[in-house]
Order: sequence, then C-alpha cells, then structure tokens
Amino acid sequence: MDGISAASAFLTDSLELELETEWYKPPCFSCAFDNRGGGKNFSGESYLASGTLKRLFLNLDPLPTNFEEDTVEIFGIQWVTETALVNSCRELFHLFRQQLYNLETLLQANCDFGKISTLHSKADNIRQQCVTFLQYIKVFIFRCLKVQVEESYGPVHPYEALEAQFPSKLVDELHGLLLYIGHLSELPSINLGAFVNQNQIKLYPPSWHLLHLHLDIHWLVLEILHMLGEKLKQVVYGHQFISLAGDSLTNVSLFEEHCKNLLCDLISLSLNRYDKVRPSEALMNHHCPCSCFKELWVLLIHLLDHRSKWSLSESLWNWLNKLLKTLFEKSSDQRRPSVPIIQSRDPLGFSWWIVTHIASFYQFDRHGVADEMRQIESNWNLVEELLKQSVGVQDGVPEDQLRMYLHCCLTLCDFWEPNISIVTILWEYYSKNLNSSFSISSLPLKCIATIKSPLSMLEMVKTCCCDKQDHDLYKSSSSYTIFLCILAKVVKKAMKKSGPHPWKQVKGRIYSKFHHKRMEELTEVGLQNFFNLFLLLAAIAEVEDVASHVLDLLYFLKPAFITSQRALIWKGQMAFLLMYTQKNLDIGVLAKKFSCEFQEKAKEFLVSKNGEMVQRHALWTLLSIYIDGVQEVFETSYCLYPSHENLLNDGFSMLLRACQGAELRTVLSFLQAVLARIRSIHQQLCQEFQGENVGLTVQSSLSAKERHLAAIAGALWKNFFSFLKSQRMSQIVPLSQLADAAADFTFLAMDMPSTAPSDLQPQPVISIIQLFGWDDIICPQVVARYLSHLLQNSTLCEVFSRSGYVSFQSLTVRSWIRCVLQMYVKNISEPGDLFSDTNPEQAVEKEYMKQLTELTRLLFKLSEVKTIFSKAQVEYLPVPEDPKKALAQFLEAVGMTYRNLQTLSDKSAMVTKSLEFLGEVLKYIKPYLGKKISNAGLQLAYEMMGILVKSWAQIFATSKAQKLLFRIIDCLLLPHAVLQQEKELPVPMLTAIQKSLPLYLQGMCVVCCQSQNPSAYLNQLLGNVIEQYIGRFLPASPCVVGLGHHPVLLALRNSATVPPISSLKKHIVQVIRKSYFEFKGSSPPPRLASTLAFILQLFKETKRDVCEVELLLLPGILKCLVLVSEPQVKKLATENLQYMVKTCQVGSEGEPAAQLTSVFRQFIQDYGMTYSYQVYSILETVATQNQQVVIHLISVLTQSLKDSELKWGLGRNIAQREAYSKLLSHLGQVGQDEKQRLEDNNI
Repeated sequence: MDGISAASAFLTDSLELELETEWYKPPCFSCAFDNRGGGKNFSGESYLASGTLKRLFLNLDPLPTNFEEDTVEIFGIQWVTETALVNSCRELFHLFRQQLYNLETLLQANCDFGKISTLHSKADNIRQQCVTFLQYIKVFIFRCLKVQVEESYGPVHPYEALEAQFPSKLVDELHGLLLYIGHLSELPSINLGAFVNQNQIKLYPPSWHLLHLHLDIHWLVLEILHMLGEKLKQVVYGHQFISLAGDSLTNVSLFEEHCKNLLCDLISLSLNRYDKVRPSEALMNHHCPCSCFKELWVLLIHLLDHRSKWSLSESLWNWLNKLLKTLFEKSSDQRRPSVPIIQSRDPLGFSWWIVTHIASFYQFDRHGVADEMRQIESNWNLVEELLKQSVGVQDGVPEDQLRMYLHCCLTLCDFWEPNISIVTILWEYYSKNLNSSFSISSLPLKCIATIKSPLSMLEMVKTCCCDKQDHDLYKSSSSYTIFLCILAKVVKKAMKKSGPHPWKQVKGRIYSKFHHKRMEELTEVGLQNFFNLFLLLAAIAEVEDVASHVLDLLYFLKPAFITSQRALIWKGQMAFLLMYTQKNLDIGVLAKKFSCEFQEKAKEFLVSKNGEMVQRHALWTLLSIYIDGVQEVFETSYCLYPSHENLLNDGFSMLLRACQGAELRTVLSFLQAVLARIRSIHQQLCQEFQGENVGLTVQSSLSAKERHLAAIAGALWKNFFSFLKSQRMSQIVPLSQLADAAADFTFLAMDMPSTAPSDLQPQPVISIIQLFGWDDIICPQVVARYLSHLLQNSTLCEVFSRSGYVSFQSLTVRSWIRCVLQMYVKNISEPGDLFSDTNPEQAVEKEYMKQLTELTRLLFKLSEVKTIFSKAQVEYLPVPEDPKKALAQFLEAVGMTYRNLQTLSDKSAMVTKSLEFLGEVLKYIKPYLGKKISNAGLQLAYEMMGILVKSWAQIFATSKAQKLLFRIIDCLLLPHAVLQQEKELPVPMLTAIQKSLPLYLQGMCVVCCQSQNPSAYLNQLLGNVIEQYIGRFLPASPCVVGLGHHPVLLALRNSATVPPISSLKKHIVQVIRKSYFEFKGSSPPPRLASTLAFILQLFKETKRDVCEVELLLLPGILKCLVLVSEPQVKKLATENLQYMVKTCQVGSEGEPAAQLTSVFRQFIQDYGMTYSYQVYSILETVATQNQQVVIHLISVLTQSLKDSELKWGLGRNIAQREAYSKLLSHLGQVGQDEKQRLEDNNI
C-alpha cells in the first residue's frame, strides 16, 4: 500500500513531465558536457538528468515520445514495432553483438587527428544504434509485453506461443550479452581525453565510445531485468543456461549475479586508481575515471536501495560490505567470489577511501541534483569494523595512514547520523597514546606542534568545532586533532538530536580515563593534548563542569612537573578563562585563583636580580601569558563583572617597577587596551541609560554594571596611574607610551571622575593635564603627544574651554610654545646627552616633528587662537608644516592683535593673556645657552625671541611686560660673557645673534619710543647692545661690502617706521661718538678705518636725515683728517666729509646749513692756529662740494690767520697766507675780494 500511495503522489508530476518534454535522443552515459561554469554534475543526456529513475520506480513509460510509429529502424533494418522482439529476438541480439564487434575493430585503427572525425562518427553511430535497441526493449516491455494470467487449454496462436516464451528468451539473451561483453575491468586501457576541432567540437576515439557503451549495457540490462520483474510479477526462468551450482537461470538470479559482477568490476577499477593515490590526497582524488562512473554508482545506489525496500534485493551498502570483506581474506579462501578482485596493497585504506566517496554519492537525488539536506543512509557497521582494525594494531598504526583513515571517518560523520560508538572506539586508542606527538617526520604540523598562546589553543578548538573542515586537514593537523574534530561533530549532532544523554555517555568514558596515576604519567605533549581535549569538551558542552574537573585533575600533577610545565599550565588555564569570557560567564572562580598565582610571580620578578637572566626570562614568559590573556579577556567581554577586578591586582604595581624596555612596553600596551575597553563599555552604559523605556529593573541592572566598572577603574588608578605619575620625569618609560597612557587616564577621569584618586580631586582632568601637559619639567616629546590626544577629543576641549577654568587654552598654547622652542632638546634630564645636532634638518627626530606638526594643526583650531588671528585682521592662514613658522605666525598675530585694540582695558587684558602664553619662556631656551652648544637650538632660540621682541614691542612697552624684556636682553644679548670684551664668544652664538639682532634692535627702539614709563635704563640697555655688537661684528679692515650685512645696519635698513629708525640711529651715533671716536691724546682709536667705513655705510642707509648727526660725528671725522696720517683713514674720512656736506646741501635746498657752519667754525677755532695747512686743505675739499659753507667761514679763517701771525710775532706768515689764498681762490668773487683785502692790509 505504501508503494501505491508513493506512486500516486508522484504520478501527476510525472505525467506533466511527459507532456512538456520531447524526447528525441534516448539517454546514455556521457561525460562530454561543458562544466566550465561549475555546479553541474552530470550531462543533460544522462540517465539521471532525463528522469530515468523516476520513470522506472513509478512504472511509467520509459520513452513516451519515442517508438510511436508502426515500424522502427534497428541496426539499419525496419521492424514492426509491436512484434519485432517476439518474432526476432535472437536475430536482433545477434545484430547487436555484431555491432559491438564492429566497434571493437575500430580500436585497431590509428587514431590521429586526421582520422579522428571519421572514427568518432562511426563509433558514435554504432553506440547510438546499440543504445536505441536496448531502450527499445524497455519500451517494448512496458507497452507490448502481455502478462500471462493463466494457461489456456485451447488452441494457441503461434504468436501467442512465441510471446509466452519471450521473457525466458530475453533472460537468456541478456545473459549471453553479458557473457559476450565481459568485465569492465578487462577492457583495454582507455584514453578519456578528447580531440577538439576548429569548431570547438569534442571528438572522442573509439575506445571512449566502447567504454561508455559497456556502461550503457551494464546499466540498461539491470533496468530491463527490473522492468521485466515489475511487469510480470513472477520469476522468469531461462531455458538455455544453468548456473555452476546447477540452478536454473532466472531474471532474479541474473540481476543478482550481474550486480555482483558489476560492483566487483567497479571496485577493481577503483583499486587500480587507489594504488596511485597518496594518503594526503585521498579525499581530493576521486575513484571514478569520469563522471559516467559516478553516475553509474548513483544509479546503482538508488536502484538497489529501492529494491531493498520491497525485499527484492539487498541495498548497495550490504553488497559493498560483502565485497570489501573479501579484500581482507586470503586468496586461498574458497568463499571468495568467482569474479577475481585485484589484491590491494592496503585493503584497509582502500575500504576507507571508497566507502567515503560512495557515501558522498548518496547526496544526489533521482535527478542527479546534490541535496545536502537529504536523509542519507549510513553504513556505521562497516565503519566501526574498519575503525577497530585501524586502531587495533598492536605495533601501532603509522600516523600518515591514521590521518587518512580519520579524515575519511570525519567526512562520513558529516554525511551520516551521529554514532557515539566510533568516539568510544577512538578514545580507547588515544587515551592510551596521549603522550604521543602524532607527528610525521617529513611533514611539519601547523597547529598542534607548538601552541604559542591561549588564544591559539582556543582557535584550534574552534577549528575542530567547525562544521566544514579544511580539505588539507591531512597536512595541517595530526590524527589526534582529527579525532577531536570527530568528537566535536558527533557530540554536537547527537546532542542536537537526542539532548544531553550522548554528552553524559562521552563525558563518563573520557573522565574515567583520567585518574591520579594517569595524570602523573603525562608528559609535556600529553599535557598539551590533555588541555586540547578538555577545551574541546568545554566548547561543545558544559564549560563550567569541564573547567572545574580540569582544575581538580591538575592537582594530581607532580610538583616538579608543574614547575617545569607551568607556562603550558598557565596557557591552558587562560584558555579556559577566555572561553568563559566568550560564553559571557562569570569568571570569578578562575580569576581569583589565577590572579593570586600571577601576584606571586610578579613579586618574584620584582625581587629577582638583573643578572639572573634565565630566571627572569622564565618568570616573564609566565607573566606575559597572563598579560596577553587578561587583555583578551577584557577585549572580548560583553560586560565586566566584579571578578574582572581580581585580574588587575597589585601584582601589576610590582611588575611595573621591575620591568625594563620591551617588558614595560608590553605592560603599557596592555594598560591602554584595558582603558579603551572600560571607556567603551562606559559609553555603552551611558547610551542605555539615555534610551527610551528604561524601567526600574533595567536602571538597577545598569547601575550595578556602572558600580562594577567603577571598581575596575579604581584598580587601574591604584596599580597603574601611581606608577605613571612617579615616572613622568624619568626616561624609564617609553615616552610615546607614557603620553598615550596618561591621555587614556585623562579620558577615563573625564568619563568617570569619581573613580580618580583623592589627590587628583576635585578636578581630576585638570590635575592630570597639569601633571603631563602643562608642567614645564616634563619632556616635550611627552607633552606634544599627550596634548595631541587631548585636542583630538572635541568633547574635552569644549567642556574645559567654556568652564570656569579659563586658562585651559592659554596653558595649552604655552606648552605648545615650549614644545616648539625645545624641539632640539633631546633629553632635558640628561645633560650629558642634551642635543642631537648633526644636521639642523635631522636634528629633530622625525616622529617628534610629526607629532609637533599634528599638535600645531590641532592647536590652531582652538577658539582662542582663532580669535587672535581674527582680531589681528590677518586672513586665517593654513597651518604651516613647519612648527617654527607656525610659532612665528602666532607671535606676530598676538602683537598685531594688541596694536589693533582701542580701549585701555582690552589692552591690559591682552598683556596679561600674552604673558600667560609665554610663561617662563627663558627657562624653555635655557638648555641651549649652557656649555654644550647646539647650533640649531641657538638659531631657534634667538630667532623666536627676536620675533617676540619685535612683534610684541608695544606689549613690552607696558610696565607689566618690561621686566620680561629686560630679562630677555640680559639673558640673550648681554650675558656676562658678552660684557667681557677680551673674551671671544662661541661661533654658533655669534652667528645666531648676527641673524636675529636686527629684530631685537627694532623692537627695543619701538619700546623706547612708546614706553608708558620712559626709562633711562631701557635706553642704556639699547646703547649697551649697540656698543657691544657694533664692535663684535666690525671687520678688522674696512670692507663696505661686508659692512652691508652688519646686523646694526640691517636693523636700520629693515625698519618700517620713521620714529624708531631715527631713535635707533641716534643711539648708534651716540655710541660711535662715545666709544669708537675717542682719541687718547693724539692717538687714534683702534679700528678707526673700519669705524669710518661703518659711518659711511650708516650715512648711505639713512640719506634722508644725515644733517641731524653732523653735529655729533663731524668733529670726529675732521679730527681724523687733521691728526691721522694713515692714507686709508684719510680717504675714508674725506669720503665721509664729502657725503655729509653734499647731503646737507640737498637737505637745506642750497642754503648753508647753520649746524654744519657751526661745526666748521668750532673746528677752525680748535685747529686753525696749530694745523692751519690741514684745515685749509680740508676746507678746499668742502668748497668743492659746497662753496657757501666755506664762504660763511671766511671771516673766521681770516681772523684765525691774523691771530696766528700775532701769536708768533714774526709778522706775515707768507707760507700760511699762500695756503689760505689757495683756499680763497676756490670761493669765487667773494674769495678774490677777501684775498685782495689781505694783500691791502698792512698788518
């Protein structure tokens, strides 16, 4: 009844299939289809794809659209469709065998490319005729064969008589056909390759067609015999053949015999292929030469399993079990089948191999479509026997073979329902060999040879629990690992199907093997295998039960073994801790025990001596396992419990004090990871608090989580921050990590201020910033990196910029200025290695310069800095890549902002703010001014201070800021070494001063002009600076070109406003007159020529107001002309005189300058009587430039002549009068008149 109902259920679909599909070509075996796109298992012409099985099992017409005509052409002859087989059965089979013979003769032809097309066409034609004939037999049985109900005693029609004998004849002919074609394994070697012609059509040799025709015959004979039995519903006896046992041939016996022979053939062919397969490639290399063999296996599976349901024959697995058992029997055994099977070199491996591949064929349904969800019939009985043989060898199973066997077993576990028995069998073996490494000498393992970390142990377990395993499992894993994969897969599937009972079975068997003695017998490898096993059990079942049992078992280990393998034990324990975390379980029990062990080892590490390297290395190995594991625990925990606090005990405070170098970096990296996780979880809690529909229960739960988090944060403050605070000025802690950790603690204080220690309250964030960002004694590398982190946090900047702490931005700017000014200070706390100055471009470490650039970019986004640039009426410039240029821009902007302010209150507030920006700026540059010289550092310090003095001149003009200006001048321009004239200054210092001195002079002049409280001291300072550096940069010999770059003159040249330049020139002239033009008696001052050259250049730089300085410098110049006979001095003095007279004439628009005349009058009075000839010569030079000046001096000159003659009492001085007359001759008519008067005067 079940069969009828099943048939009726499929009948409608089958009829629709018949109506919609037209069959032109009967199905056949073919592997000549294109499967380049993948996903296609069988050809569209195949038996499976054409629905042959469905029609066969539902008793439908095999080919509903074929053989519909009255006649049919078979083997080139027309036959009556409905009577051909009854009337001419023997003849048709004879023609069939003849066609087979013709195809076999084609094998002898030379199959080259020139003949392949013809040979392919002939062979294909023969094959199609043969297949058509066999298909016709099926159609004839379905449509034309009548079932004989009962014997008739009356006259019988000859056809009816023949028809009654037809089933027996057909059985005989089919048997004969099978005997004729022989076994598949006896076919000659077959080339399955194809030729491809220019039209991309595949052409196959005759051997290919012969093989596939044999496959067609073997299958179609089974199909015909099955249809015959289903049609007649009775046994059909053959008349011609009798079996060796004396039994008559029947359709049933022929079916059974043919199945046995065909399966033997297929096994024999598979054996031949297996001999060429490596164990590592067993599951990748198929036992089928082509897809047609695969299709034949699938057809046999469905046909035999279908018949076994009705007890017509045995299932395929039963057949296969019988045949495979014969492989293990000796050749002399009489029970072996009559069909010989090739003896296998490895019957056990072959059995595993072929069973696994055949099991995969069960995934294909009746249409050849793979269906992974399809219920697959298992064959565990055979597999259990194979397993027992695989692991039951007394001498041990070679690892390479065992891997292949277990890989096959694992694959079968994927296909079939779970079977606890196979786990029991395997565990019996591995429990005895737990100390084995299960390795192959020629093949290194990837995963189990060395477990590097607890996380890798968990990864291995996770891999074992995966539903899909790596195809390369043989090479990547040991047999023990594959056993763990089998264990995981079987237990998981069994628990899914039957609940916890299978797990209890497995647990009991595994736990029973571990006792006190067994644990003592474990080696290092055994302990590793032990952990892998129990981690797997914990992953698939009760993790808490398994972990508790493991802790109990570890107490059974020998103390000496525990000491030597403590690292592995810690890795195992940490792996369990991580598994608890991944499953979101409370880690309390494990954490408490493990953290106590860590605390003990940290203490040992602290008291260990640096010379005990072996002991320290061993301890650090353990400590690093704990650190890495705890970090992973925090990073993977969904939420944090009070038990997490146990993991952060004071062992870390001891460890931090003992760490050095890489060890310290590891611990600080751990700290940063934990801090980041705590803040992340805190942010999640805040979002949940702010969510909608938060009830009292949820609020209570969130509050509890917040308290847990606060306790953990408290442990970090206690055990980590105190260390960072104590080390902020030392160089033990890596600077970058110190800054990063300090920033993380700052953010923690911002998120959870109540967790910070009492010494940081009430404003913990500001307190930490003061410690690490604003303290001038902290290394600038730390400050720059720390502040960069802070400024990137927009929330922090907004909160503290608008809070009552108004100096947040100002102090941050101050720290930035310090960082820039100290960029060449390598290490403030180590004066022995203060500077890195091989090359100014390379003097700053790239990392620090990068950090400083980033800090500059962030700082220029601060509202206070933006406001300064805005008020300075300067377009907001992009941040320069060079922090030095950025600092110069900022200082100039501050000065411009002050100048643009109008009200007194605003200016006063700006002065205060500006001084707050600077802080103790001289302390920042002090490292550059010591005994150790830094070229780049000095250049930076002097340049930036010069820009500061010039840009902030009006700010320094206020009483609040003047003190700082005085200190800058005293410190940089007038230090004690400069005041010692006989002492040479270092060349780098002189170079820095020379480049920046104009900035200082210009700024100081502005201050002198605009000072709120005019100070004699300020003017004195300016004079002292000018006095010191005119001489220090004055060349030994006069050189106008060199003097053009004199910094004092450059200050005049680059000054932008008239009042400051006038003031500066006035100070310069006063210094020259006082310090460089003073004659000691008649002895000239040193470097007089250079001084005169400097004065000449001074006049050229300030053409517009030379007249103002005549009164001061002209007497000295005239004195040089009178008293100094050195040609170079005379030349330069004369040039100065000419330049002054000429400029004065231009300035007075042709009228004699009263001041110039006054100077010359005094000059004549001083030197006219004693040095009359020199005076006349000098005035001749003046007359050539300006006659009027000398003309106004005639009366004085004449009177001086008379006084001279009167003084000497010798009457007229003829020589002097001639010299005077010569002078008068240059004065035109006025001079002639005066000359005449002298001649007429008898006195």
